[in-house]
Amino acid sequence: MTFDLNDRENFILGEMAEKGSISVTALARRLEVSEVTIRSDLKGLEEKGFVNRTRGGASPAFQKNIVDRQRLRQEEKNRIAKAAADLVKDGDSIMIEAGTTTALIVRHLAGRRGVQIVTNSTLVFSYSRLNPALTIILTGGVFRKESESLVGPVAVRAIRDFNVRLAFIGTDGFSLERGLTTQFVEGAEVIKAMKERTRETWLVADSSKYGRSGFVSFMTLSEVDGIISDTGFERTAADSIRELPVELRLV
Repeated sequence: MTFDLNDRENFILGEMAEKGSISVTALARRLEVSEVTIRSDLKGLEEKGFVNRTRGGASPAFQKNIVDRQRLRQEEKNRIAKAAADLVKDGDSIMIEAGTTTALIVRHLAGRRGVQIVTNSTLVFSYSRLNPALTIILTGGVFRKESESLVGPVAVRAIRDFNVRLAFIGTDGFSLERGLTTQFVEGAEVIKAMKERTRETWLVADSSKYGRSGFVSFMTLSEVDGIISDTGFERTAADSIRELPVELRLV
């Protein structure tokens, strides 16, 4: 089950990102469609976890930067997330770290049974409401709005209570020279804790992240078991990574 957004849905999210809440009447006027059509669009976006419906309109479910990131490279992110979800088996226990690409994994787990997910991502929680077959365990911790994540000592302690087969993590940028990076120290601590409690750690990140660097380097590329990215990945970079003891999947 995937949720690619059409042009009208993207426009609605863009308007909300800029203006906050917006009315059905205003959207119908801007898009030159009926209010019935807009209400149907908003209902669909609410079911997908993007908006909260209000009386006469709707507002974004997340911060503006999250909405903007959700709308970027949708096709690539969905392919990456599906490839990650394909690694998950019935009865699996997994961890999913906060991020717009990692969160999409749960949208591709339709049909799986008995999957237990430990996560610090409120996006994962929002998206997984559509799949009652998943068991979601939120870590707790300090809520960081700009990343829709739970971080800090409480989150780290909770993660260390569990043992899982797979962990899916994201990054703000990665390279051979600087490894995996993030903007926030707290996020780095969460990922390190996840790696300690899993058999396999997979980085899921689109190709635009390669060569970029966040504030904190927290892990070398050799410390992950696999990387899932898209086919826009540079060939020379891919060849260099394949020389490491790391599986690289480009989808």
